[in-house]
Amino acid sequence: MQKSDSSARRNIAVAVLILLAAAALWRSWLPNDTKDYEDCAEEAQSKASSKAEYSKLISHCSERFAGRRKAGGGYTYFDFMQNRSFDIAGPNPTEDERKQIDRAYMQFLASQRKEMLSSVLAKALADQEQASLPHQDIGSPLVLTPKIPLPSKRPPAERSKSCEDGSLSCTWARLSAVVRSAFSSSAGANRSAP
Repeated sequence: MQKSDSSARRNIAVAVLILLAAAALWRSWLPNDTKDYEDCAEEAQSKASSKAEYSKLISHCSERFAGRRKAGGGYTYFDFMQNRSFDIAGPNPTEDERKQIDRAYMQFLASQRKEMLSSVLAKALADQEQASLPHQDIGSPLVLTPKIPLPSKRPPAERSKSCEDGSLSCTWARLSAVVRSAFSSSAGANRSAP
């Protein structure tokens, strides 16, 4: 029985040592000795061997530091819920600064609620006014049609009475005259037939 107890203790000790070694490796891989986001980002850029690794490191920097360094000194915290920045003393807001940001957010929500209620009220009043106006039948909509002048009749083109030159226009004129007379004679014959 003692042999199994000592082997279990040995296994636990080995597991603890492995976990401590893994934690030490993890800490050496992550930027830890930085004072703010900007230092952390610089260290991440120098340690990263790939874009994926840099993305992980910079994400860790964002988790550790909420504030961003201002050019003239100090830090600022951007609250995306209010779309607004707050000045803070250090790289992360203190408890008092968090309370101030939360109070500002509550005021922001209250003003948003007031704006929404007043717009709903204004719409309801406009709808009520519209409903109280007497309805007038204004009739059907007008249909506007443009007035396009019809082309004027052109006088028939005068053709020379003598077509002896054998041109295409003379030949066409003779052919159409023959076809017209054939149709008119057949139409006259159909009318006279019982």
